Amino acid sequence: MGDDRLAIRKLGTIDCDLVETTPVVFHERLYRYEYVRDNYKPNKTGTSYSRFVDVATGKVTPSFAVGYHLGSAYEDQGRMYVYAVEHWGKPRVQVFWSDDLQTWRDQPALVLPGWAIYNTSVCRGPDRYIMAFEVGEPLEVVGQPFTMRFAESDDLLNWRLLPEDRVFSKDRYTACPTLRFLDGLYYMIYLEARPGPTYEPHIVRSPDLVHWQSSPLNPMMQFSDEDKRIANPALTPEQRQLIAEAVNLNNSDVDLCEFGGEVIIYYSWGNQQGLEFLAEAKYAGTLESFLKAFYPE
Repeated sequence: MGDDRLAIRKLGTIDCDLVETTPVVFHERLYRYEYVRDNYKPNKTGTSYSRFVDVATGKVTPSFAVGYHLGSAYEDQGRMYVYAVEHWGKPRVQVFWSDDLQTWRDQPALVLPGWAIYNTSVCRGPDRYIMAFEVGEPLEVVGQPFTMRFAESDDLLNWRLLPEDRVFSKDRYTACPTLRFLDGLYYMIYLEARPGPTYEPHIVRSPDLVHWQSSPLNPMMQFSDEDKRIANPALTPEQRQLIAEAVNLNNSDVDLCEFGGEVIIYYSWGNQQGLEFLAEAKYAGTLESFLKAFYPE
């Protein structure tokens, strides 16, 4: 099998100052979940919130999860779930759920006093749901920040921390998890810090969340001039100039889903220090073929 990373087609930038997003299918339509930061220029509310965008029409749902941060979305049996932290580096993950993307309920999902929690990702395993979540503190838990730990749930609402040997990885910076399960294996895309510094997404897989195998084809993507293509015609001249002049040293915060016979990929690029852009890429094939391509026989 050849190096199918070449089949990832970068479309370019679709927004500025928007980072943590999740492509997700809901009632057979493709949506983009967006965590809207308080410094996102079109956000005039003064605080953060979450929303969904119907990708085909551009229609935006009512905002929710006001004041919460670093969200991720997961659909299950016609219900949408969003997981977000009460603040960057706080110990509580809150779950929000809705059947129509209009009205939402919420409750604490995971509370770990003394822990600093950031990004999350959820998938269905063989007999339960699994959450990967990024931890920055305490040092005795994370080793070298950042580190991924894992939790389990039977109902997507109430979560239990898994034992400390379910971890990736305490010896170096590993952040921004995206977790999927396929044919008995958990596949995780995460952010690896490289010399420079630069940042790039890598793929690992595991049968048990303890023992991990890195893809021989890593990195999954690397920053490139293609990130600066204009994929959204509504971007203003000022935004286009900002994109053209921006320092780019990372592809990060990758999330993806299968829709319409291809894999939709959203990711961030920029300087990893606050100047960030949202970009889109696609892979012509199924999510199964995409993940397996990174582990050629």
